[in-house]
Amino acid sequence: MATRKNGAAAKKTPAKTAAKLKPDGKKYELKTKPTPVSVEDFIARVPNETRRRDAKTLVAIMKKLTGEKPKMWGPSIVGFGQYHYKYESGHEGDMPIAGFSPRATSLVVYVVPGLYESMLPRLGKHKHGKSCLYVNKLEDVDLGVLEKIIAACLAETRARHGA
Repeated sequence: MATRKNGAAAKKTPAKTAAKLKPDGKKYELKTKPTPVSVEDFIARVPNETRRRDAKTLVAIMKKLTGEKPKMWGPSIVGFGQYHYKYESGHEGDMPIAGFSPRATSLVVYVVPGLYESMLPRLGKHKHGKSCLYVNKLEDVDLGVLEKIIAACLAETRARHGA
């Protein structure tokens, strides 16, 4: 058995399984999936007026870029289109080809890692993670640059997944 630096025995972890299972042996159900909730009703319930207005603007931008109608994915993601993914581990599912979430602290625009970093200096005030752009309000960013980022991510997702 391997040991850690502090001399304690390292625990052996079981090999990754093809699908994650609940304790009862059944597969976990993904929360991020299309729901029948109305996008308009969801946006109307966003408490912050600026975030609500910006969500409507993002719906228009993503609808134009994707050619798809918006759908709710899970409780808080507005998504457009759909693609299927499958990892080598066997984990698979469906996701929107473009999407965002009007969260309490910021708008979150979901992006493909590695495609947009060169455009960030021209975007304006934002934060970013691996697959997310965080924008406080759309007036803080250049909408033309944001559209280019979304379009690049959309094209890459379609190329990778045939969506």
